Amino acid sequence: MVIFTKLCSRFSKFLTGASVGAGLALITYGLYNKDKFVAYAQWNIEQSCTIRWDDNWDKRSPSNMIKPPKNEKEKEIREEKILRSMPSSSRYLFLIRHGQYNLEGSSDFERELTSLGQNQAQITGERLREFNHPFARIFHSSMTRAKQTAEFIHKNFPDLPLVSCDLLREGAPVPPEPAIKHWKPEASEFFQQGIRIEAAFRKYFHRAHPEQTQDSYEIIVCHANVIRYFVCRALQLPAQAWLRMSLNNGSITMITIRPDGRVLLRALGDSGHIPATKVTNT
Repeated sequence: MVIFTKLCSRFSKFLTGASVGAGLALITYGLYNKDKFVAYAQWNIEQSCTIRWDDNWDKRSPSNMIKPPKNEKEKEIREEKILRSMPSSSRYLFLIRHGQYNLEGSSDFERELTSLGQNQAQITGERLREFNHPFARIFHSSMTRAKQTAEFIHKNFPDLPLVSCDLLREGAPVPPEPAIKHWKPEASEFFQQGIRIEAAFRKYFHRAHPEQTQDSYEIIVCHANVIRYFVCRALQLPAQAWLRMSLNNGSITMITIRPDGRVLLRALGDSGHIPATKVTNT
């Protein structure tokens, strides 16, 4: 008992000292109940670390789209409209990073998939087929490496429409924090490309339309920077954190958007379907 109490005391001092600038850590001990020593830790995190979830992040929340009532009668009518406008289905987005490509190409046309990249795309397509989801369509960036990756995936879903989108092209979303020395786009690149990538997010990320009666599944083939930015935005995390994540070629990131607007990250850069000898990150 004495030894355990001393250990708790030392642990308390360690936590308190290590939590400077990140919040106060307190440990309370000494509660003795029915021959059992009970110890528990209470963490008091700075309030600034808490980010409240914005339920109307996609500006499609029914309660925010219908004007406030002026009287009791309008209140009842408004509540009925909210119920009718409430989505009942979820949207499942499968974000795929393109396969390995030729880094020596001087133009987008020359930056095509390598033989390994083609194999990665083929394996990823087979993995998506194994999910056995009723995918509705395949969107892809208009850049060569993403287009080719989507075409290999499409072989597993020949009946699905292939839709090219310029908004999904690779680019510089926002200046990352922390910055890195070997990648420093001009401020004008962030200004122009960041707006485009944000437009892509608003186009593809939103809750289901009220008329959608069943869950939907869509495949989006694009690029690492774009996907990482999408993840931060969807989870309402600081967008500047996007470069703290790493995505392998041919990896799968899965995001679910619930009817009430809640967002769930089901997988981030999953490349377990690709043999270890064929995993790359270029």
